[in-house]
Amino acid sequence: MAVKFGVPPEGERIRTLVEERLRQAMSEDGAKVTVDWRGEQKHLYVISMPVDMLYYNPDTHRIRAQMTLNPERNRILEEEPWSEEGQAYLHDLLRQKASDPNQTDPDYTALMNELDDFGQREPGIISPDGIIVDGNTRCAALRDLGIKDIRVGVLPADTSRRDINAVELALQLRKDRRRDYSYINRLIAVEEELASGRREEDVARDFNIKAKTLRQDRWVYQMIKEAIDRSRTSGGAQLRLVDFEEHQEKLRELQRDFAKKAETDPEAAEQLKESRLAMVVLNYPKTSLRLAEADFHSRYLNERLPAELRPAVQEPSVVKIPGLPDVVVQDGTAAVKAARALTDQLLQAKAASVAGDELQLQEQKEADRLIKSARETFDVAVKLAGQNAQLEKRKIAVQERLTDAADYVKQCAAEFAESKAKRALDEDAFDDALLELRDSLIKLARQAGRTFSSPGDGVEWLLAATRED
Repeated sequence: MAVKFGVPPEGERIRTLVEERLRQAMSEDGAKVTVDWRGEQKHLYVISMPVDMLYYNPDTHRIRAQMTLNPERNRILEEEPWSEEGQAYLHDLLRQKASDPNQTDPDYTALMNELDDFGQREPGIISPDGIIVDGNTRCAALRDLGIKDIRVGVLPADTSRRDINAVELALQLRKDRRRDYSYINRLIAVEEELASGRREEDVARDFNIKAKTLRQDRWVYQMIKEAIDRSRTSGGAQLRLVDFEEHQEKLRELQRDFAKKAETDPEAAEQLKESRLAMVVLNYPKTSLRLAEADFHSRYLNERLPAELRPAVQEPSVVKIPGLPDVVVQDGTAAVKAARALTDQLLQAKAASVAGDELQLQEQKEADRLIKSARETFDVAVKLAGQNAQLEKRKIAVQERLTDAADYVKQCAAEFAESKAKRALDEDAFDDALLELRDSLIKLARQAGRTFSSPGDGVEWLLAATRED
């Protein structure tokens, strides 16, 4: 967020032009746009303004996470938000892809094409001093297209910085054609609203989500910030918020599974979290992350880790039970520490890998090699975990099929009585279906008879029921 805000240097000149054009719009009873204004609906007159005269909003939530990507340009933006350099940085950020600042956002390209083909459909919103409240990206696209003017609604003369942020959020959260905030920028916007003293329930309602979802997202955001702190290398490199941009569904699912596991086994939940966070760093798909249960590290990774990825804290430790001096058990936190240490290594390697010119080439090569080695080890572990998951499914598949069949038979009994009462039963068809059921049970009985040397009551019943006289 910009440290200094205030009025833009051309604010007074802009205000004079805005007032002149507003008077003209009022006299002609021109077009209006509606916004949420201090708890009620307000209709604003729409005017045309030169795009080069307006200022991008330094506080816009659309690019909040990306602002820190270039520390020097961000410093200028914070100190001089209305300067040519600061505004140029905002223009560049508005064009960039949220998850990869080296690429132009495809949505931005699509917006430019739409504006070029059909013109501006929806008006933006500005403050009386020329700060763009809604339409920052549209203004950037119009400038890149060489279009001179933009249609905008104008907020009241007493508009404050808080009003600007409130209107921007309210407009962004409407269900319309606006380019959505990225996942991380949305999380930042939620935290800023809560930091201002608002209740979770009110913020959740504004963002069109349940309060439970808001709390889940806050947990994810906190975990991301902690992961960034843990990723700091000795050379000063660390991951950025944008590095987690494309992992929304993985992180939300991680939170759900963590919370469920933590209710009964907090240490197991921590192991699950560390293993899955490591897999997020290694960019595994969501289906692979689901295979990383609490025992993933100890069962599939531990013995396969190369020496360079084997944390020193892996040495087993034991604790004594108070009152039982001769009884010792393994320290459960040792497994958590081992999983956490591995995740820390991968976070720091990833930070070094994406640091660019901040680190020497040799350090980046070493980080890339470490990530490649980890990926090879995890590939084997994921494959083994997947095979085990398939085996577990097969173990329960048979009894699940029988349970389903029992449910169908119960339903059949109820519907049989109803059909009989309404004299709608097809007796021949019913008899044929029973014969088909009998043949199926006979086949199952043959398999069960060959399998169980000491059959239980259920198998005994099946064998007796299908035994031919």
